[in-house]
Amino acid sequence: MHPAYSVILFTTATGAGYGLLVLLALVGISHGEATTIAFGLTSMVIALGLISIGLLASTFHLGHPERAWRALSQWRSSWLSREGVLAIVTYVPAVLFGVVWSGLIHAPDLIKPLAVITVVLAMLTVMSTGKIYSTLKTIRAWHNPWTVWVYLTFALATGGTILAAITSVFGNFPAFLVYFSSAWMAVALIVKVLYWRSVDAAPRDLTMGDATGLGRLGKVGQWELPHSVPNYVQKEMGYAVARKHAAKLRKLVIAALVLAILLMLSALVVPHAALLSMALVLFASVVQRWLFFAEAQHVVTLFYGAEAA
Repeated sequence: MHPAYSVILFTTATGAGYGLLVLLALVGISHGEATTIAFGLTSMVIALGLISIGLLASTFHLGHPERAWRALSQWRSSWLSREGVLAIVTYVPAVLFGVVWSGLIHAPDLIKPLAVITVVLAMLTVMSTGKIYSTLKTIRAWHNPWTVWVYLTFALATGGTILAAITSVFGNFPAFLVYFSSAWMAVALIVKVLYWRSVDAAPRDLTMGDATGLGRLGKVGQWELPHSVPNYVQKEMGYAVARKHAAKLRKLVIAALVLAILLMLSALVVPHAALLSMALVLFASVVQRWLFFAEAQHVVTLFYGAEAA
């Protein structure tokens, strides 16, 4: 599949934003109001800013962005529509939580209920993003039980590291956050490796016979390709990354995450190392998401010469 940069920005930015939002809400549940108004507002602006940037980026991939609102009407059957509805609905409790938690409005009794609602809606939104891809049977690499878990764990890993970086800047850097964010980075790395192993082990057993429904008659071949010149379908669905390049990029993701974990642990001594850790995690998140699209093969490629999908 062609890795559209708008979709990569959308999934990584919103994932990080929702992950940070979830963790801020959990902080509100366990500790009450933010330590300072400046810290609370800065954290919420970054979380909601990442979410908003990601959602706006998603419209750039549409042929007619002005019609994006129509996707919201299919929530009964479409995970993409459910994701859009949840993303919009989440803004309401998230903004209210941010106003109360940061201390702009003193209402400590509202922090926990608003935080719980925010956590549930944010996690459901990230899960819906993963379900958009995991439910597509036409793409073997996406129709995988690990897909949703990759989205969830990377959201919490990036969100946790961003929160650690913010707290290091404000000078209230708890040791617990170092271990917490490091643990989620480790979990995200393990889940991603398990996803890659699962995808590599899955058989490419779909053939032209399956695509045409004529497989019961014997081996099915083509007289000629359906188009004589490259077209939109080939560009979007037929993009392929060389296996050797994919292997190098996978190793790069692993190395970046391992180094990010080490830098985060070193933040116990040098708190600002959390900023470097955050940069590496975001870099790893973008690269692994690019690979997620680049390594995917759509069954339509069978009509353009692929022997199996």
